[in-house]
Amino acid sequence: MPLPYLPHTDADRREMLREIGVSSVEELFEDIPREFRNARFSVPAPLSELELKKELRRLANSNTNPDDYACFLGAGSYRHFIPSTVDHIIGRSEFYTAYTPYQAEVSQGTLQTVYEYQSLVCQLTGMEVSNAGMYDGSTSAAEAAMMACNMTGRSKVAVVATVHPTYRDVLHTYCRGKDLALVTLDAESGDLPPDCACLIIQQPNFFGYFEEMDARVQKAHDGGALVVAIVDPTSLGMFRPPGDYGVDITVGEAQPLGTPTNFGGPYLGIFACRKEYIRRMPGRIVGKTVDVDGRPGYVMTLVTREQYIRRERATSNICTSESLMALAATVYLATLGKAGLRQVAELCYHKAHYAADAISKLKGYSLAFDRPFFKEFAVNCPVPPSQVNKALLDQRIIGGLDISHLVDNSVLLCVTEMNTRQEIDRLVKTLGSL
Repeated sequence: MPLPYLPHTDADRREMLREIGVSSVEELFEDIPREFRNARFSVPAPLSELELKKELRRLANSNTNPDDYACFLGAGSYRHFIPSTVDHIIGRSEFYTAYTPYQAEVSQGTLQTVYEYQSLVCQLTGMEVSNAGMYDGSTSAAEAAMMACNMTGRSKVAVVATVHPTYRDVLHTYCRGKDLALVTLDAESGDLPPDCACLIIQQPNFFGYFEEMDARVQKAHDGGALVVAIVDPTSLGMFRPPGDYGVDITVGEAQPLGTPTNFGGPYLGIFACRKEYIRRMPGRIVGKTVDVDGRPGYVMTLVTREQYIRRERATSNICTSESLMALAATVYLATLGKAGLRQVAELCYHKAHYAADAISKLKGYSLAFDRPFFKEFAVNCPVPPSQVNKALLDQRIIGGLDISHLVDNSVLLCVTEMNTRQEIDRLVKTLGSL
């Protein structure tokens, strides 16, 4: 039955179906498994502009604003300081309303910022080439897996169990659609199943601690597999870049580089690799050249547009980029510079270790993992994490992520440069009172 808010008539629908070459809507969507179809949505009655504004304001007021609370929640979306230069630049209409820079002669500003972003990502990760960005970190990881399968001709993807659960869910979705096998490796196991296209490992991992990368990279390469590293870009201000330990593809979430948490998006996926793989990369690459008068100019050098032709047989169907978020990351990195990014990383590291040390001394609390970590750490609690977070919220503290389904009775806490010593001490005092 047609939905009442759509303008198409039954005659319109019959004509469109006839033009496509199918007899019914059911036939049109037969490739989608029935359990994933939803014929109806619960859409409320229409509102006037005045009523809609009031409703949106009511919904907004129900949120907990991290700026009004001490926040220790991370798990992939992080609260970092964003210099005012970022909003000033990305808010300019030339960038804020820009679309895909198909015409280089009228898109030099956008193209140059993407080129600068690619250059900064390569410096940050130690890789040789970077694309213009992906949707987010999880899709970057999944696209890296698809790229590895296409390059090696293998149909098995290995992912370490300490990779972010959401990333593994996205990988599962991609692999299911491509009839690829996704193998989850035990966190402590160094053994890679035979005939794997790639090994995907996160550094630091979902639980915040660092993995032993060198040995795992070597074992994967010995088995003919590529290595995909998922990184926290802030950590690279202080610790070894993935290019130093020989990975083939580096991906990650660039949200910490100048983008607010934004309730989950829009974000920006980092994607960089070795130069020899450049023609296998998804997305697009902007290059620098000169015109007939020798003046510098920027163009889209490599553009993945095969999905327009090959459709479902294309190696990648991500044909766009998060250019505005890439600009935010570019301005953020350019504003902080190498020394500034290192200072942010050091503040995160030292504040997180100050908090972890104080919490581990509380009766009933302990660190879940005795491993070196960056800015996140898992804590075993004497009471259920849901009770811990409720008590914290009563004290205007946003606690960590409840990870009891992964580690018994544990919460994942995150400390960044935004957390003051007074906030950390208040967190410790509240935890101790439980």
